[in-house]
Amino acid sequence: MYISGGEGVSPAEVESVLIAHPAVADVAVVGVPDERWGEAGSAWVVLRPGAITDAAELAEFARGSLAGYKVPRDIRFIDEIPRSTAAKTLRRVLAERAARLREAEREAGSASTTEVDA
Repeated sequence: MYISGGEGVSPAEVESVLIAHPAVADVAVVGVPDERWGEAGSAWVVLRPGAITDAAELAEFARGSLAGYKVPRDIRFIDEIPRSTAAKTLRRVLAERAARLREAEREAGSASTTEVDA
Protein backbone atom coordinates (compact mmCIF):
# COMPACT_ATOMS: atom_id res chain seq x y z
CA MET A 1 0.00 0.00 0.00
CA TYR A 2 1.12 3.55 -0.66
CA ILE A 3 -0.39 6.86 0.47
CA SER A 4 -1.36 9.42 -2.17
CA GLY A 5 -2.79 12.72 -0.99
CA GLY A 6 -3.59 11.21 2.39
CA GLU A 7 -5.50 8.28 0.89
CA GLY A 8 -4.35 4.66 0.92
CA VAL A 9 -3.99 3.01 -2.47
CA SER A 10 -3.73 -0.74 -2.95
CA PRO A 11 -1.45 -1.59 -5.89
CA ALA A 12 -3.38 -4.85 -6.35
CA GLU A 13 -6.61 -2.92 -6.95
CA VAL A 14 -5.00 -0.72 -9.61
CA GLU A 15 -3.31 -3.73 -11.20
CA SER A 16 -6.61 -5.63 -11.41
CA VAL A 17 -8.13 -2.76 -13.39
CA LEU A 18 -5.18 -2.31 -15.76
CA ILE A 19 -4.77 -6.04 -16.46
CA ALA A 20 -8.36 -6.04 -17.74
CA HIS A 21 -7.31 -3.84 -20.68
CA PRO A 22 -7.04 -6.06 -23.78
CA ALA A 23 -3.52 -4.82 -24.62
CA VAL A 24 -2.04 -5.55 -21.17
CA ALA A 25 -0.31 -8.87 -20.54
CA ASP A 26 1.21 -8.04 -17.15
CA VAL A 27 1.39 -5.05 -14.83
CA ALA A 28 2.89 -3.94 -11.54
CA VAL A 29 2.06 -0.75 -9.64
CA VAL A 30 4.32 0.88 -7.06
CA GLY A 31 4.20 4.05 -5.02
CA VAL A 32 6.92 6.60 -5.75
CA PRO A 33 7.72 9.91 -4.04
CA ASP A 34 5.69 12.82 -5.38
CA GLU A 35 6.19 16.45 -4.36
CA ARG A 36 2.49 17.28 -4.52
CA TRP A 37 0.82 14.08 -3.26
CA GLY A 38 3.49 12.53 -1.02
CA GLU A 39 3.40 9.39 -3.13
CA ALA A 40 1.91 8.66 -6.53
CA GLY A 41 1.30 5.49 -8.49
CA SER A 42 3.77 4.33 -11.10
CA ALA A 43 2.45 1.56 -13.34
CA TRP A 44 4.82 -0.73 -15.21
CA VAL A 45 3.07 -2.45 -18.10
CA VAL A 46 3.97 -5.38 -20.33
CA LEU A 47 1.94 -5.39 -23.53
CA ARG A 48 0.56 -8.47 -25.24
CA PRO A 49 2.46 -9.41 -28.40
CA GLY A 50 1.32 -7.17 -31.25
CA ALA A 51 -0.78 -4.95 -28.98
CA ILE A 52 -0.59 -1.19 -29.26
CA THR A 53 -1.64 1.35 -26.64
CA ASP A 54 -0.19 4.34 -24.82
CA ALA A 55 -0.14 5.80 -21.34
CA ALA A 56 -3.03 8.18 -21.96
CA GLU A 57 -5.29 5.38 -23.17
CA LEU A 58 -4.48 3.20 -20.17
CA ALA A 59 -5.04 6.09 -17.75
CA GLU A 60 -8.42 6.82 -19.33
CA PHE A 61 -9.31 3.12 -19.09
CA ALA A 62 -8.37 3.13 -15.39
CA ARG A 63 -10.43 6.28 -14.73
CA GLY A 64 -13.50 4.30 -15.74
CA SER A 65 -13.09 2.05 -12.70
CA LEU A 66 -10.91 3.88 -10.18
CA ALA A 67 -11.14 7.05 -8.12
CA GLY A 68 -8.95 9.77 -9.62
CA TYR A 69 -6.32 9.59 -6.88
CA LYS A 70 -5.82 5.87 -7.63
CA VAL A 71 -5.07 6.32 -11.35
CA PRO A 72 -1.29 6.02 -11.81
CA ARG A 73 0.43 9.36 -12.46
CA ASP A 74 3.14 7.60 -14.39
CA ILE A 75 2.71 4.69 -16.82
CA ARG A 76 5.77 3.06 -18.35
CA PHE A 77 6.17 0.14 -20.70
CA ILE A 78 8.72 -2.63 -20.15
CA ASP A 79 9.42 -6.05 -21.62
CA GLU A 80 9.12 -8.00 -18.37
CA ILE A 81 8.09 -7.37 -14.76
CA PRO A 82 11.04 -8.18 -12.45
CA ARG A 83 10.20 -11.09 -10.18
CA SER A 84 11.94 -13.06 -7.45
CA THR A 85 12.68 -16.76 -7.78
CA ALA A 86 9.38 -17.29 -5.96
CA ALA A 87 7.61 -15.31 -8.74
CA LYS A 88 6.90 -12.36 -6.43
CA THR A 89 6.95 -8.91 -8.05
CA LEU A 90 10.09 -7.00 -7.08
CA ARG A 91 8.31 -3.72 -6.39
CA ARG A 92 11.39 -2.16 -4.79
CA VAL A 93 13.29 -2.57 -8.07
CA LEU A 94 10.51 -0.84 -10.00
CA ALA A 95 10.18 1.98 -7.44
CA GLU A 96 13.93 2.63 -7.61
CA ARG A 97 13.85 2.60 -11.42
CA ALA A 98 10.90 5.04 -11.44
CA ALA A 99 12.69 7.40 -9.04
CA ARG A 100 15.86 7.36 -11.18
CA LEU A 101 13.88 8.04 -14.36
CA ARG A 102 11.94 10.92 -12.80
CA GLU A 103 15.16 12.46 -11.49
CA ALA A 104 16.85 12.15 -14.89
CA GLU A 105 13.84 13.77 -16.57
CA ARG A 106 13.86 16.60 -14.03
CA GLU A 107 17.57 17.20 -14.59
CA ALA A 108 17.04 17.22 -18.35
CA GLY A 109 14.29 19.80 -17.85
CA SER A 110 11.65 17.76 -19.59
CA ALA A 111 8.40 16.26 -18.43
CA SER A 112 7.93 12.55 -18.78
CA THR A 113 6.22 11.59 -22.00
CA THR A 114 4.46 8.87 -20.04
CA GLU A 115 3.30 11.01 -17.13
CA VAL A 116 -0.46 11.28 -16.96
CA ASP A 117 -2.29 14.43 -15.88
CA ALA A 118 -4.42 13.92 -12.81
